Amino acid sequence: MSDYEAVIGLETHIQLRTASKIFCRCRADSWGEPPNTNICPICCGLPGVLPALNRAAVEKAVRLAAALQAQISELSYFARKNYFYPDLPKGYQISQYDEPLARGGQFELPMPDQVVRHISIQKLHLEEDAGKTRMVGGRRWIDMNRCGVPLVEMVTGPDLRSADEAAQYLIRLRQLLRWLDISEANMERAHLRCDANVSIRPRGSPALNPKTEIKNVNSIEAVRTAIEAEFARQIREVESGASVKAWTLEWDEEAGVLRKMREKESEGDYRYFREPDLLPIRLEAGWTDEILAHSPELPLARRGRLVEQYHLPVYDAEILTEERSLSEYFEAAARAYPGDPKRVSNWIMNEVLRILRDRGLTAAELKFPPRHLAETLQLIDQGTITLATGKSLLERSLESGRAPREMVEAEGLAQIRGSQELRTLCLQAIRTNPDQAQQYRAGKTALLQWFVGQVMRASRGKANPQETAALLQDLLGTER
Repeated sequence: MSDYEAVIGLETHIQLRTASKIFCRCRADSWGEPPNTNICPICCGLPGVLPALNRAAVEKAVRLAAALQAQISELSYFARKNYFYPDLPKGYQISQYDEPLARGGQFELPMPDQVVRHISIQKLHLEEDAGKTRMVGGRRWIDMNRCGVPLVEMVTGPDLRSADEAAQYLIRLRQLLRWLDISEANMERAHLRCDANVSIRPRGSPALNPKTEIKNVNSIEAVRTAIEAEFARQIREVESGASVKAWTLEWDEEAGVLRKMREKESEGDYRYFREPDLLPIRLEAGWTDEILAHSPELPLARRGRLVEQYHLPVYDAEILTEERSLSEYFEAAARAYPGDPKRVSNWIMNEVLRILRDRGLTAAELKFPPRHLAETLQLIDQGTITLATGKSLLERSLESGRAPREMVEAEGLAQIRGSQELRTLCLQAIRTNPDQAQQYRAGKTALLQWFVGQVMRASRGKANPQETAALLQDLLGTER
């Protein structure tokens, strides 16, 4: 174990899921569109234009602040953050500074060992995004499409102690943002960006040492790797007798290294002052109540309730609450199939999730509603269909949307059992595979399951496996 520990704080920039940008009517999300095609005089900062605040952006930010138990300000102000960079057309960014939308709060961070860390949130504020520079043909080109995209910046306290904790924080934050429909939180598309402030100190020391800031990380794994690299670098600096400088560092994804960008700025360098073209945000009680009226149960609370109410293992509850519509799918199916919620959970985790991931769907988009899953389980319980047929009904329903019982009746999918048809299928399997039959009779009895598989295939999964095995065993002993 190292004599040093990491002290890490994260600044996350969250692109809000709104139809338009924060101060104009341009589309908020223009991913994949040609450069400089989703712009207007307002987001390009042309002289004489006036911004107008997007109400939906405020509402999304308030919903996030409430979920974090932050103190929401009744009155907050916009400010101009002044700096000169090629992709900032106005020469300043409209942000919030000393009177932000919310302060305080905490983020409950469950770790893999089930210990819950409480990460403090220093502040949460609204701002507009800048544009983007791109290297093309050895030259830097400016794309203004992202100018004015609505962001929430969320700043934690220096409460994280490892790269793994930082990665876990981002995983859980992404879950929360999607759960509340605040953001798509796709890091590869810049919906969620993270700057990491990293310093080291002797293990157990209360002191805060000079920190560096890591920028340009676009995946959770990159955040983990970059923090680990910077932690190791700072230890080498200190142990060599040097001191850690307050740098801003850039993570080079391709090379896997950190590079110095510049000396780290202080807040004074930005010369903040009140934005004269925007009124303050006044969150009257009625508006706040309206915003929060339909706030859902949060992921950790729902996970705990699924364990307590349905007696599920923590592992199941964790999987089922990865995404809000999946947890709602489970509860609706469990109500329609009372008595065995664990069986419902197993089917969702093994069958439903496989389909969702293969097809890139959410549970809300699935054409196989919870009542159809319950009906499938009932058909299996009644002996109407086999387990294999039940699983196939999920795939069939994706195309047709029909109820399981309707498909069974219309397509003749009922289980084959106790009939001449089953006997004929077994005899056919034996007679068309004489070599395997001879090996079975010579003592290779494990081949019985192979024969069962042949019958199941020939019956399209409709043969009853137990009756098939018993009948094959009898026929293999008498049929020559």
